[in-house]
Amino acid sequence: MGKGGRVLCIITPYALTIASLVCIIIVGLGCTNSASSTLNDLYFFRANLQNLTTTSSTKSTVSQALSKAGVTVSDGDISAALGQVQKQFDVKDFYNIGLWGYCEGNVNGDNYNISDCSKPKAEFWFNPIEVWNLQETGVENGLPDGMRKSLNLYKGVSKWMFIAYIVAFVATIVELVVGVFAICSRWGSCVTTLVSGVAFFFTAAASATATAMFATVTAAFNENLEKYGLHGSMGKNIYATTWLAVAFSLGAALFWMLSTCCCSGRSPYNHKGSSPRAITAEKAPYTYERLGPQANLNTAPYNTAYPSAPPPSQNRTNAYEPFRHV
Repeated sequence: MGKGGRVLCIITPYALTIASLVCIIIVGLGCTNSASSTLNDLYFFRANLQNLTTTSSTKSTVSQALSKAGVTVSDGDISAALGQVQKQFDVKDFYNIGLWGYCEGNVNGDNYNISDCSKPKAEFWFNPIEVWNLQETGVENGLPDGMRKSLNLYKGVSKWMFIAYIVAFVATIVELVVGVFAICSRWGSCVTTLVSGVAFFFTAAASATATAMFATVTAAFNENLEKYGLHGSMGKNIYATTWLAVAFSLGAALFWMLSTCCCSGRSPYNHKGSSPRAITAEKAPYTYERLGPQANLNTAPYNTAYPSAPPPSQNRTNAYEPFRHV
């Protein structure tokens, strides 16, 4: 199998690598454009505040607290504090969290309408105390211990998740570039296999981290804040996309590895001759070579090789075929 067969051999892993790269890009584009409904459905976590409840007894208390700086609210006043902040700072009904930032909007019936998205930021993590303007209320001091621990965990792990996605993105691009050289030889496939292994590792690590981390955040959010009318949920589309990237990356790595064992780029034909698989036989000493039908056995070479052989009869031209002794 020659160069053409080599090209056909690497088409499959190359296509899988491109598919994995496209999926990673789609994950990164989630929650970056308020005008795109498709990208707005790509989120890791959604905080829903539309059913936020407050009690009349705590509203007046928190209203007075908001007029003074540094007033700390208790755990039972979290809902009231959020209700007052929602009125004063226009806190939205929901917040979608992506890789680079978040989008916010209001709920109209069954429709989640995005009004604005934050500017993309490296190593982003969603800080509800800052985004919801709760610094003045001191509500962070009244958060349950489980919620505070989950936020601290989310803050630290989100940086690793972001770095893992960036490394996976860069490694996949390098895989595509190096994969071009795999057409030429199996050494190119060997190098591409190593790069594809790195790309697969970080793609799988980023996807597993995102899934586990936001599952933990969602459980802690609902356990500690659902009684105040807040609800957290995980997106479906972005997780399907990121795990598709893992599947494509794994398939590419396996096929790149397979291309190192088969589909050689060398031609099986001998280019010295005009016919395929031409073989040049080496002449060993004391071998015989057939002569043409008009050969004269009385020439010097034959008299030398066979000094005692009588000349052939003139009427037996087809009795035997003459050979040259070399």
